[in-house]
Amino acid sequence: MTADQAGARDDTAPRSAPNVPVVIVGAGPVGVTAALLLARRGVRSVVLERHRDVYPLPRAVATDDEVRRILQAAGVHEEFAALARPANGLRLLDARHRLIAEFPRRPHGHHGFPQTSMFDQPELERLLRDALARRPECEVRGGIEVTAVEQGADGPVRVTYRDDEGEHLLRADAVLGCDGAGSLTREAIGAVWEDLRFEESWTVIDVRTRARVRSWEGVDQVCDPHRPATFMRIGEDRYRWEFRLREGEHLDGPDGREHLRELVAPWVDISYGDDFQLIRQAQYTFRARIADRWRRGRVFLLGDAAHLTPPFIGQGLCAGMRDAYNLTWKLARVLQDGADERLLDTYESERKPHARHVIRLAVATGWAMTGGQGGAAAIRRSLLAAACRVPALPAAAGHRLSPRAGRGPLVRRRVRPGGRDLAGTFCPQPWVTADSRRTRLDDALGDAFAVLAGAPLRPSVRAVAEGIGARAVTTDSLGDDGTLAAWLRDGRADAVLLRPDRIVLDTVPAGAGCFTDIATWAPLLCTARRPVPDEQPARPA
Repeated sequence: MTADQAGARDDTAPRSAPNVPVVIVGAGPVGVTAALLLARRGVRSVVLERHRDVYPLPRAVATDDEVRRILQAAGVHEEFAALARPANGLRLLDARHRLIAEFPRRPHGHHGFPQTSMFDQPELERLLRDALARRPECEVRGGIEVTAVEQGADGPVRVTYRDDEGEHLLRADAVLGCDGAGSLTREAIGAVWEDLRFEESWTVIDVRTRARVRSWEGVDQVCDPHRPATFMRIGEDRYRWEFRLREGEHLDGPDGREHLRELVAPWVDISYGDDFQLIRQAQYTFRARIADRWRRGRVFLLGDAAHLTPPFIGQGLCAGMRDAYNLTWKLARVLQDGADERLLDTYESERKPHARHVIRLAVATGWAMTGGQGGAAAIRRSLLAAACRVPALPAAAGHRLSPRAGRGPLVRRRVRPGGRDLAGTFCPQPWVTADSRRTRLDDALGDAFAVLAGAPLRPSVRAVAEGIGARAVTTDSLGDDGTLAAWLRDGRADAVLLRPDRIVLDTVPAGAGCFTDIATWAPLLCTARRPVPDEQPARPA
């Protein structure tokens, strides 16, 4: 049943159905992270999950430094660091396993964490569930089936679910659909897939072994149309291979192990007596799709419910975590502070272009691996190898995973002749000193808006900060290594307004005195007081 059909059932609904601020459908990493982020802002939620416990088999295995920063915001980054393994980056290899290109990833990225980390998804999910269990603002209900998500013209969203005791109803101010590729929530809002033209069947093999595996501590992508493959080390004795098998090929039956032995031979020599434990073998169809809409009213799609990407650049889970980070602070602002409903429109307008961008990068990588035979394919691979020998390109490719947010109500970008506008970019996260102890910048700033200035704040800037409940700090007071001051200078900004997700909303251009677009974004945030008007440049207060 769709969200527009709710009215037909209102008269038969139990009048005692409990009201909760947010219902989250799906307790995977995206859903539980969303619940944690909401809980840290004091927003209560109920998470509904069909499995009774963490799904035990590995799926996602890679994350980037931006998502590590999101896990920091959720309060679990230290625990995650104990189970994550930093990786060196990505290599493209030809059919003979000769290097075509290498995309190194730094151990300390812009966000303050290793640019690529490998992990085991069940371990991450357990970590997130344990953290959520410590939060009184949230409850996880497992072993249930959500049967309907309905929303009429007004009033709360109705979520019907079934468990061993029968059928139940919840009324919610908002519903987050984190229920995967087969999302019922997506159907409920009438969204359909847009096909981005990539679909291939691959076999994924997860292995535990103490045998000597030839690994450069990064990811290998074998660009061979006859036998494309991916290999990565996940943990101390954990490895993953992904192969596109030919029609009729399989790894089952009496000949399966011998065929597996042949497939992994470029990386490891195994014999029948070796310690080579097959944890999981599964066939997946890798698809590239994006939902045509991500929201109807107070019902939202996140993660695989909103977008599907091939795994070739390791961004499937990352994209869903970015969805959760982008939406939750806005939803909390609307539910708790009375912010304008239009603030929620910026979720899809900001996240959808980025998700499409990442999917296209993954598809392009997939075609580099599998894109046909003959002269044209060979020429493409030769051009790729030549391009990747340009020193700046591998580094630039990594930055394209987190491009600048597009211009909108919450990103006040301007044309800056002779300078780089910081609006829409992420603030770097160095180590700073707060309350006489070393900590990461985000932990020092807290979960709300922040104004970061390179000099003492003028009254006009301080008034804006107070109006939206932002913490105001100067770079001198933070005692970092000079990263923040240099970042402001490079962007020709005296100060920046940081959103709770640490994207720059607006800037005070050098010498300008105050933010220049307050009238555009302040009404969306429902400021506590009217900001003072722009003032002429004056001496700092």
